[in-house]
Amino acid sequence: MDHSLYVAMTGATQIMLAQNAVSNNLANASTVGFKSEMTAFQSLPVQGSGLATRINAVAQGLGQDLTQGATRSTGRSLDVALKGSGWIAVQAPDGSEGYTRAGDLQLTADGQLTDAAGNPVLGSAGPINLADSAKISIGDDGTISTVPLGSTPNSVATVDRIRLVNPDPAQLTQGGDGLMHMANGGQAAIDPNVRLTAGALESSNVNVSGELVKMIALSRQYDMQIKSIKSGEDNAAAAAKLLQLG
Repeated sequence: MDHSLYVAMTGATQIMLAQNAVSNNLANASTVGFKSEMTAFQSLPVQGSGLATRINAVAQGLGQDLTQGATRSTGRSLDVALKGSGWIAVQAPDGSEGYTRAGDLQLTADGQLTDAAGNPVLGSAGPINLADSAKISIGDDGTISTVPLGSTPNSVATVDRIRLVNPDPAQLTQGGDGLMHMANGGQAAIDPNVRLTAGALESSNVNVSGELVKMIALSRQYDMQIKSIKSGEDNAAAAAKLLQLG
């Protein structure tokens, strides 16, 4: 079979992988605190026997775009948006420590503070529990104050402080759970300089128009690869007919 078929097939496969990242970004254009995934085509040598000059264009992930999304006011007491860089520490499903910028926090029926995905938000000594609280407020340093049930509005008590971290972005990697994790499997140190805006949320930083342009460009490139495959098949069929005539 013509080698051009394999080249075109590889190109089409890699374009599909790049298209998956674009589709994921567009699907999360309205997700709170979402960071868009970056991909690029890179020339990598073909493994195996053959000339060392053989290369393939491979779609590789370059990590997340960590630029801050727009902040919008909600007025909800459990909504928080990070000011500048920083992360909210949560307990991942596997028990490890993960990090998110999605500040649409929730309360479970038993009073545990979680992110929107249900991961417990971590405080100074583990998951934060706010049971029996009539009113909850969050300070710009992550300090959580409550008015206990049955108490007067002036009976404000400091319960805990959200664990806020700001590790080097190069040390972070995205896990399959959608959270960011330390690449070495450790835990980031608390950063007292990280600040929150209460009653607000950080929007996704996905550039919708830019992603749509990428999708159109990748679709056209995919069509070109498919046409190359069809041309290779036609050439092979024509060559077979010539051999039969001979």
